[in-house]
Amino acid sequence: MTHFFILEITVLFIAISALILYPAAMYYSNKKHRAWKKGRYFIFAIGVIIAASALTGPLARLSHTDFTVHMFLHLLLGMLGPLLILHGKPMTLIIRTLKVSQARKLSTFLNMKYVKFISNPIVASILNIGGLFLIYKTGLFELMHTSVLLFALIHLHVFLAGYLFTMSIIYIDIVTHRYSFLYRAAVLIAALGFHKILSKLIYASPPAGIPRQDGERGAMLMYYGGDIVDLALIILLCLEWYKRAERSRVQTVKLS
Repeated sequence: MTHFFILEITVLFIAISALILYPAAMYYSNKKHRAWKKGRYFIFAIGVIIAASALTGPLARLSHTDFTVHMFLHLLLGMLGPLLILHGKPMTLIIRTLKVSQARKLSTFLNMKYVKFISNPIVASILNIGGLFLIYKTGLFELMHTSVLLFALIHLHVFLAGYLFTMSIIYIDIVTHRYSFLYRAAVLIAALGFHKILSKLIYASPPAGIPRQDGERGAMLMYYGGDIVDLALIILLCLEWYKRAERSRVQTVKLS
């Protein structure tokens, strides 16, 4: 537990640093560009706090022995947290803050074939949902509670994979490789289906060491709690689709 406490302190430090660096970046960005919307910082801050709460604080400690709490925090870490942080447009803010030469280097990195590969919605969904299958349907879940390093790496993957998947489906922040609405919608529907399948598998057979009743509650929370964030993704994707279609219609009318 001493090692897990060190992990909590590390996560808390990273979260506080993010909450301080974001407004600092806003300050420098506003000197060169149009004023950055303050509301984005509040959304970003809520996302950071929600994601950090999965690894630090009383609920994080309780999650080691309560599977339902664990699943609730995983929904925050891998789904809701990334969605809110993405709405803060951190990558756009970074590009605005950096010097031109530094921004070009970052842009070059974002255009690499590797970035294009992992940002493909199919690949991102495999990393996201596939990773969850490995955690809950192999011995990883039990093993990660015996090693703080493995625990940290798995939770880091859950957050990054969730963020990458969200970013690949809805284009809120800077995206260097874009895909059609139909393609993203199809991948989203498939990913939601596999998420449902996994929750049912956990309900039928909880991970080793988890009491059946606790496993069933956690699986139900994963099934129905995930619906809330999934609905938000669907609405945002459809809204983006509608706005793009409306702009195309207006342009067509103007040309005619």
